[in-house]
Amino acid sequence: MKTNCAACPQTEAELRVHLAACYRLVAHFGMDDLIYNHISARVPGSEHFLINPYGLLFPEVTASSLVKIDLDGNKVDDTDAEVNQAGFVIHSAIHAGRPDALCVLHTHSEAGCAIAAMPNGLAPLSQFAMRYLGHTAFHDYEGVALDTGERERLVRDLGPHHTLVLRNHGILTVGRTVPEAFILMHYFEKAARVQLLAQSALAPGASLVLPHPEVSALAERQFTEFAGDILPPGTREWPALLRMLERTQPDYKL
Repeated sequence: MKTNCAACPQTEAELRVHLAACYRLVAHFGMDDLIYNHISARVPGSEHFLINPYGLLFPEVTASSLVKIDLDGNKVDDTDAEVNQAGFVIHSAIHAGRPDALCVLHTHSEAGCAIAAMPNGLAPLSQFAMRYLGHTAFHDYEGVALDTGERERLVRDLGPHHTLVLRNHGILTVGRTVPEAFILMHYFEKAARVQLLAQSALAPGASLVLPHPEVSALAERQFTEFAGDILPPGTREWPALLRMLERTQPDYKL
């Protein structure tokens, strides 16, 4: 798939700007969790990745504040900033185990956590949910992710998929670009909220309307193939999202 686009940075400096923007957008759309959760991105041409400094709210993250570490958790740059151990464990696992994972995004949103407690995760109740059919994996809860031994199981359970439901914990998406990881999380969140709303509004004894499985499968293929598109998901939306940040919080680039 073609990745030579404005949303696909070629340098660390460009990547820092896109990743900082992603932090701001996750907060803007209400998917952040105070100083917790993490979004990481692999530095082009290296095994290092960028992640948030432990202690900053997502709306405080800037391009220059991101911390560069290696797959063993060592800081590459001279900085006093610390990295959340759980963030290191989860993100180092995916970056090491999935060469295509340029960006890894993890949230604890209420809707995501609710779906993570349901046996089958998302149901094909909305068009939002269709793109996740056959592309979602599950990882059983093992406590706060502080043990590096969990990394092997995280990668094993994720497999080739782009979305991982962390049981009783939250959601993780993997993108070949920062925009792809963001758009996958954004629409998982919307699908989760629709499902919870529909289930809560259901009258006793009533059933939710589900499309025919063949139609759900068709919609999944349409999302996956993107109607023959050659750009990664999120590419078209990203410039508009950056323009919004330019108007409202341009300091993300600092």
